[in-house]
Amino acid sequence: MGPTETLRARARELGFSLVGVTAAGPSEHMDYYRSWLSSGRHGEMRYLSREDSVERRADLKRTMADTASVILVAHEYFHADPPGLPEDPSRAVIARYARGEDYHVVMKSKLEALLGWLDGQVEGGVRGRAYVDTGPILERDLARRAGLGWFGKNTMLINPTRGSYFFVGVLLVDVELPPDEPFIEDRCGTCRACLDGCPTGALLGRDGDGAPVIDARRCISYLTIELRGAIPLELRRPIGNRVFGCDICQEVCPWNESFAHESEEIAYRVRSDLDGPALVDLARRLVDMDEDDFRESFRTSPVRRTGRAGLLRNVCVALGNERRAEAVPVLSAALSDPDPLVRSHAAWALGEVDVPAAKEALANRGLMELDGPVQEAIADALRGPGIA
Repeated sequence: MGPTETLRARARELGFSLVGVTAAGPSEHMDYYRSWLSSGRHGEMRYLSREDSVERRADLKRTMADTASVILVAHEYFHADPPGLPEDPSRAVIARYARGEDYHVVMKSKLEALLGWLDGQVEGGVRGRAYVDTGPILERDLARRAGLGWFGKNTMLINPTRGSYFFVGVLLVDVELPPDEPFIEDRCGTCRACLDGCPTGALLGRDGDGAPVIDARRCISYLTIELRGAIPLELRRPIGNRVFGCDICQEVCPWNESFAHESEEIAYRVRSDLDGPALVDLARRLVDMDEDDFRESFRTSPVRRTGRAGLLRNVCVALGNERRAEAVPVLSAALSDPDPLVRSHAAWALGEVDVPAAKEALANRGLMELDGPVQEAIADALRGPGIA
């Protein structure tokens, strides 16, 4: 068994289902990336557009000067939805990748173990750095170059035997390893399942060079995780009951329907409190928390990224979309939340629940509300459903 085959075997022992190697050459996609940034489709994700960050994405040697090769790995996280999810509007849907432990921590420890093993295999040792969605690196571009898959129309990396429910990890190393052949073929063909399935119209097909285009500002994952302010009115209803991230463009993909595998990683086992909890229960839990409680409760979960106010904002939107009178008490409590972001979205949700108790709660809060945007949200909500 040669050194590359031994490396693959060790990586698979660590739980990585796909392994590939590519040389540390400059990215061929920077013109597209810069054009995408100049269009503003990255929204508020300013970390993507910082010039130092862009330059490092263009050239790995700006991150580690002596990078010679890049090892790419895939770690699968798929778990089937519990019965009734996501069709039941009374339950919160959390993206599959966030239902277990934080993948950043899980994968980085495995990548560092792989690096330690490789260091002992090579005369003179190996120096390297591990990245898991934490540095200015175009992981999916590198993974395509390493033969792990192609860019789907949903912008995800798709593998012909594993689908797309996997994280990509990167290991920069200062030794030259035999590179794999890049994945060149586009196997999406004429399929439009993800384009037609996206409820907010975030997926825009391919550009003239064949690159998939996404307007992140309309993506449910962006709206529920990355966006820090108010969710645009016209996009609240399409969000439905998805309160953290979105899997729709993967759920409708034929490659996942045929080839997605249940994850064997123990750390990705679904937490009971994130497996389609009742929206009302989740809202009550968040209303009763402060930020410290939230951070402690979700300390090892990707869900902590939103912060308490962000997640409660999302849950309020989902409750507004559900439009059930049972949500009025907890939405009324959220209408007095310390954070105006929560109050404004609770007001919108109460306006969607067309019952007298909702109007009463809005009117009472309107008498004491001092924040201008929240006052406007209350006034709009008192005019009744249909504002969005």
